[in-house]
Amino acid sequence: MLTAFARAFRTPDLRKKLLFTLGIIVVYRVGTHIPIPGVNYASVQQCVKEASGNQGLFGMINMFSGGALLQITVFALGIMPYITASIILQLLTVVIPRLEALKKEGQAGTTKITQYTRYLTVALAILQGTGLVATARTGRLFNGCSVATSIVPDQSIFTTVTMVVCMTAGTAVVMWLGELITDRGIGNGMSILMFISIAATFPSALWAIKKQGTLAGGWIEFGTVILVGLVMVALVVFVEQAQRRIPVQYAKRMIGRRSYGGTSTYIPLKVNQAGVIPVIFASSLLYIPALLAQFAGGKSGWKTWIEQNLTKQGDSPVYITLYFLLIVFFAFFYVAISFNPEEVADNMKKYGGFIPGIRAGRPTAEYLSYVLNRITWPGSLYLGLIALVPTMALVGFGASQNFPFGGTSILIIVGVGLETVKQIESQLQQRNYEGFLR
Repeated sequence: MLTAFARAFRTPDLRKKLLFTLGIIVVYRVGTHIPIPGVNYASVQQCVKEASGNQGLFGMINMFSGGALLQITVFALGIMPYITASIILQLLTVVIPRLEALKKEGQAGTTKITQYTRYLTVALAILQGTGLVATARTGRLFNGCSVATSIVPDQSIFTTVTMVVCMTAGTAVVMWLGELITDRGIGNGMSILMFISIAATFPSALWAIKKQGTLAGGWIEFGTVILVGLVMVALVVFVEQAQRRIPVQYAKRMIGRRSYGGTSTYIPLKVNQAGVIPVIFASSLLYIPALLAQFAGGKSGWKTWIEQNLTKQGDSPVYITLYFLLIVFFAFFYVAISFNPEEVADNMKKYGGFIPGIRAGRPTAEYLSYVLNRITWPGSLYLGLIALVPTMALVGFGASQNFPFGGTSILIIVGVGLETVKQIESQLQQRNYEGFLR
């Protein structure tokens, strides 16, 4: 990986792209530290210190924003509205025929869907920004903080609207920065911003574990966490690269005096076909009852049960079991809607392709579905085990809910890192390809 970056810096046009990407990253990180109007910055900093290591329901979103959410900055919502909008549009593509038709139109249809994603991102940013401001005004953003109610001193309608507009504009700017990296940088703009947001929280989280440790001044716990993180990275890289290759043979066809086809290729089916989406779905779904219980008044039976079983994530068997089962369910669900064996079988039949030993058409679709189900089982179990590491860390190290080498963060960082290196290597290969003549 380091060799690829070194070679890229020696190539003039790639060096410009890398420097441009680094410049956008600097702008993004500066925006995560600029507070929005109407916020008492001193009170926010005091509450962040008091709530250090116990970020509650907003911990995951805070991780995706690079720590900007709890600071209530311009980029407080970060890339999360865009991620949510992209997932919603991807799911609606299966349900709404119009979106499915656009997806099949190629580049023009993809551009249209991207435009819809932008509109939905802005709408979700307004919704999430309103919820964040309302939570900050009531003092529930930081439970237990002595000055939580003074975070927003002026609670007039004008101040509230101004705060929501600033955060929505910040989300639009983040979306624009990501598209700039995609167009003029090294590509994968949104993924790189997500990578930077998560990586930015690592140093503080690791140092917090060191300060909380008791063995050799906390260095034993610190070293153990680093070791566990390296093992997890190696495991994630191994599984993310694993794939089942389905051989495909194309028959020869005579068109005029020329023969076409007769080649062999394969269909790569990844073991983790769903990526990190099932973990995000399961986490979001389990946050809903806890969020409802937080805003509900009184001491009803259902609220007490939720607080005892769905918010104490470190020692609740109910939470661990539900979390694991939801990840497995969403892994199968997402694979089912993102990979259509019948469509693949029809395309193969149209161009004269077949799997050796399998008849074209419906038998091919049934075979692909069978193989996909078989490899999704280990992929879903792997996702569940990786996602449970931060939960186990709560017990083992007394760590925060956003363990630095937790499942979601490691899956995203390793996935984005591998994809970025592949893109750089492909661009290097294009520039260094000598062809047949030397």
